[in-house]
Amino acid sequence: MEMSRNTVILSNDRGMVALDSPVKLKILELLTNGYASFDELVEKSMKAKSTISVHLHDLQEMNLIQEKTFPNDKRKKYFVLNAIYLAYSEPPLRRQYDTQMDNIASSIIDGDSFKEKLFCSFRYGMEAYGIDPKPILKKLGTDIGIRIGREFESKECGGILEEISDFWKEHKLGDMTINNGNGTEISVVNCYHCGKMPNVGKTLCSMDEGFIEGVFLSKLNYACRVSEVECYGTGHKNCKFTIKEK
Repeated sequence: MEMSRNTVILSNDRGMVALDSPVKLKILELLTNGYASFDELVEKSMKAKSTISVHLHDLQEMNLIQEKTFPNDKRKKYFVLNAIYLAYSEPPLRRQYDTQMDNIASSIIDGDSFKEKLFCSFRYGMEAYGIDPKPILKKLGTDIGIRIGREFESKECGGILEEISDFWKEHKLGDMTINNGNGTEISVVNCYHCGKMPNVGKTLCSMDEGFIEGVFLSKLNYACRVSEVECYGTGHKNCKFTIKEK
């Protein structure tokens, strides 16, 4: 999460919560990839203990974090995130959105499916009005990948990547290539939703990240982190993803 963003929208079992407190956002950022003790949060946030204590209390009241104890030592406590990110606020990308709308209009005239362009309209439309939907799109992609991954057949990572590549080709999502033998990097050209995007200075395929993570999790029980490192949205001529164990 980038701390330059002013507002973050999260969701838990109570509904949506919007936060704009820099200290609270820093605490949540520190908990995004695991757990942390009170002392760790104080050290890494570089805030006073009293300040962190107040914000932790507020976050617990909002049910955004939970306090837990280690099974083998009940005296030691730690905090975990109890919410998912839905979106971030950001400067509106109206000019890029207008460009995308022009591309959609011309592509339909050239014979492309209107239905295939609706997702692009939704995704870039949110950014046009100042909402970055990356977190929720990644979560949706993960949920889809978990369910579709059950239908895959391979029992090892390389085979799963080959099946994902075939899936991309079959459904005209792009041309996927596994870049090295150990299956830690893949690239996609002719990406179905960002292939015609101009350079907007950011990666755009968070749903694809989530989809691949979901397939690995459901089929191999393998928790990995898929990160897009190159994208048409960053001025590259392909989308490139790295795969690392969490």
